Amino acid sequence: MRKLDRYIVNSVASAMLMVLMVVISLDLVFSFIAELEDLRENYQTLQALMYVVTTLPRRIYDYLPLAAFIGSLIGLGMLANSSELVVVRAAGISVTRIVWSAMKPAVAVVVIGLLLGEFIAPYTERIAQSEKAVAIGGEDRVGTSYGIWHREQDTFMYFNAVEPHGVLHGVTLYEFDKENWLERVTYSKRAIYQGDHWLMEDVEHTALSKESTSKVVLKTERWDTRLSPDVLGVLIVKPDNLSITGLYTYARYLLEQGLNANNYLMSFWKKVLRPLTTAALVLVAISFVFGPLRSVTMGFRIFIGILVGLLFKYIQDLLGPSSLVFGFDPIFATLVPIGVCSILGLFLLRRAG
Repeated sequence: MRKLDRYIVNSVASAMLMVLMVVISLDLVFSFIAELEDLRENYQTLQALMYVVTTLPRRIYDYLPLAAFIGSLIGLGMLANSSELVVVRAAGISVTRIVWSAMKPAVAVVVIGLLLGEFIAPYTERIAQSEKAVAIGGEDRVGTSYGIWHREQDTFMYFNAVEPHGVLHGVTLYEFDKENWLERVTYSKRAIYQGDHWLMEDVEHTALSKESTSKVVLKTERWDTRLSPDVLGVLIVKPDNLSITGLYTYARYLLEQGLNANNYLMSFWKKVLRPLTTAALVLVAISFVFGPLRSVTMGFRIFIGILVGLLFKYIQDLLGPSSLVFGFDPIFATLVPIGVCSILGLFLLRRAG
């Protein structure tokens, strides 16, 4: 019996690995081609290639659930096409045991995903985004599409680029009064973190009133703010690419500032419930092999797998913004697709059993 368990595990695991390698290879090629459109004087082909390579852990993390889903379809599908599943069932192996054997590689995928998503992918993504932003226009006076915005009380901040070790490039501060009048604009070419404050270099203050404007230029100036390199490191990358702890910390920071944190809470719950997402997708894949996709061709099985995977992703992507618009808890936007997949998988497995 243990040999049969290992055989099923190896078949499914090898199929998952094959799918992941194919998908990642295609994604790297297309991403590199897309990066070539952003080439600048300080951002050449080598930098674009390094950017794509540095973001590889994030790409692997993103595609792990899809690889587990389609890999389960292919691995068990090959056993079904060669009638090996029929032999296994005839040997007295229950559907439940086969399901558990096929689930074991998914458990490994979940563990790898948690390690990547929590410790490796956020770090490498932060480095990649920071280096790209600095190369494309870190100290330009005009903002770039790679800059980031932040708000702290009545001050709106824009940074052309943020380096993880505490250096800001192209800092612009827009300060408003209680009547929402823009009273001062501050620009600094660079700001360096000093432990409890920032030291801004090449500072220009422009004060605005209803009658006139005035300008003051300083070589350096102290800037006191609650922003730290840790908080700014969260802003560099998209919420979906942050770690669970980073999302939780920054969501609390936004709530303390009286700002809307639903976007980060939504990403937080998607990451926390990602193991359940992977398990639900694998369960659906297994149920398809035992049910409606028992005797179809491999090409059709892969087509259905991609279709279901995309449908699952689109439902999550639709419910996520809907939670921000209609105000319901972001956790439900993640739980609903998981629940639908789980119910569908259990229903098909019960019919097959």
